[in-house]
Amino acid sequence: MAAGAGARPAPRWVKALGEPLSAAQLRRLEEHRYCSMGVSLFEPPLQLYWTWLLQWIPLWMAPNTITLIGLVINLVTTLVLIFYCPTVTEEAPYWTYLLCAVGLFVYQSLDAIDGKQARRTNSCSPLGELFDHGCDSLSTVFMAIGASIAVRLGTNPDWLFFCSFIGMFLFYCAHWQTYVSGVLRFGRVDVTEIQLALVIVFILSTFGGATMWDYTIPVLEIKLKTFPILGLIGGVIFSCSNYFHVILHGGVGKNGSTIAGTSVLSPGLHIGLIVILAIMIYKKSATNLFEKHPCLYTLMFGCVFAKVAQKLVIAHMTKSELYLQDTVFVGPGLLFLDQYFNNFIDEYVVLWIAMVQVLSSKTHQNNMD
Repeated sequence: MAAGAGARPAPRWVKALGEPLSAAQLRRLEEHRYCSMGVSLFEPPLQLYWTWLLQWIPLWMAPNTITLIGLVINLVTTLVLIFYCPTVTEEAPYWTYLLCAVGLFVYQSLDAIDGKQARRTNSCSPLGELFDHGCDSLSTVFMAIGASIAVRLGTNPDWLFFCSFIGMFLFYCAHWQTYVSGVLRFGRVDVTEIQLALVIVFILSTFGGATMWDYTIPVLEIKLKTFPILGLIGGVIFSCSNYFHVILHGGVGKNGSTIAGTSVLSPGLHIGLIVILAIMIYKKSATNLFEKHPCLYTLMFGCVFAKVAQKLVIAHMTKSELYLQDTVFVGPGLLFLDQYFNNFIDEYVVLWIAMVQVLSSKTHQNNMD
C-alpha cells in the first residue's frame, strides 16, 4: 500500500526492534558526558603502572584500537582453553592456563589505558565509551568461562551454571544502577580486583593443573575449589547490596525514576528473562544440554546478554526508554520451543541454530547503529 495521509506511524516498540537511533537520541548521545565515582582497592597503585604503560603507546594509535587489541587477545586465549576443555571437566596443557593469565592481564592493562589515550590525544567521544562497554560485556562472558575451566567446575554443573552467569548479572546490574542514577559507581572491590584474582587462579592452575582444585582439604573435608566459589558468593552479596540500594533509592528522574523518566525496575525484565530462560532450558533439558556443551551454551546466552547490556548502555547514554522487544531473544526461544515440543529437533542442533541467530541479530543491530 502506498503511504498516504492516513498512514499510521509504527508503534514505538516496533521501531525498537530494528530501527537506528532517532535524531533526538543521536543528539543526546552526542551531548552525553562520561560520569563515574569511586576508586577500587588496587586502582591507586595500578595507576602508576598504567601511566608508565601509556608512554609506550604511540600517539597515532586510536583508543578504540587499543581496546579492540586487548579484547581480541583475551578472546583468542580463552578460545584456546575452550578447545581443550569443551565440557569444563578436562585437563588442558599447562601453557593454556598461562596463556589465559597473560591474555587477561593484557586485556585489563589495555582496557585501563584506552581512556587515558583518548584524553591524551583529545579524542574522547561517547561512541568510544559505548565501544568500550560493548567490549567489556563480551569479555565478561569469556572471563567466566575461562575461570570455570581453570578450576574444573564442570564436575559440578550447578556451580558451573552459577559462576558462568553471575558475572553477566553483576555487569548488567552495574549499568542498571548507572541508568537509574546517571553515575557509574565503582566499589572498593570491583572489576579490577576480580580480574587480578582470576589471573592468580590461572597461574595456580598453570603450576598445579586444574585437578589441583579437586583436592579435598583434610579435617574440613571440602574441595579446594570451594574457596574461590565462596569468595565469589561473598562478592556477589556485597556488590548486589550496593547496586540495588542505588537502584531502589537513587533515581534522579521525576519521582525517583531513571534518567529517562521510566521505572527503576524496568531494566530488570531483560536480565530476568535471560536468566529465567537459561535456568529453565538447563533444568528441563532431556539430553543434559548444558552439562554436555557448557561452553557453547554459555557463549550463546552470553551473546544475548552482551546485546541486551549494550542496549542498556545506549538507553543510558541517550536518556531513552529501554524496550524488552528484541530479535536477540529468538535464539533462546527456539531452544525453549524445542523442549516444549519434546525435542522435535536435536537440542545440540537447535543450540547451534540459536547461536547463529543471536550472532546475526547482533551483527544486524550493530550495522543499523
